Amino acid sequence: MLKRLDSLLLYIKNVDKTANFYRLLGFEIAKQTESMVVAKLGNFELHCHDKNTVEFKEEVEIEPKGAGVYIYIEVEKIDEYYKSLLGKGLKPSSMPRDWPWGNREFAIRDPDGYKLVFYERL
Repeated sequence: MLKRLDSLLLYIKNVDKTANFYRLLGFEIAKQTESMVVAKLGNFELHCHDKNTVEFKEEVEIEPKGAGVYIYIEVEKIDEYYKSLLGKGLKPSSMPRDWPWGNREFAIRDPDGYKLVFYERL
């Protein structure tokens, strides 16, 4: 039987750049090596591997990254969170906006182009 969704694997180009980006977003960097980083938020983990992870060498170079996939992350006080990211020098691809499905959201792309959507329920 299904128990829980616990992680997502992303192919990346630069471990240090990816770790720094997710750290600035507020993720805990649970593990980092020369070829991978694990960014953790609550019980969910993003496992990010570069081309030095032999098992994933070919997939790392495939573009565009995450086409059609949006990673949704719930936040409190979305407008304050958005401003805090701007203050850290990050550049979201949209401003917070109310949507008909009951969320206030904004999006940002990580260094490899994966789309993250931060939202707060209205």
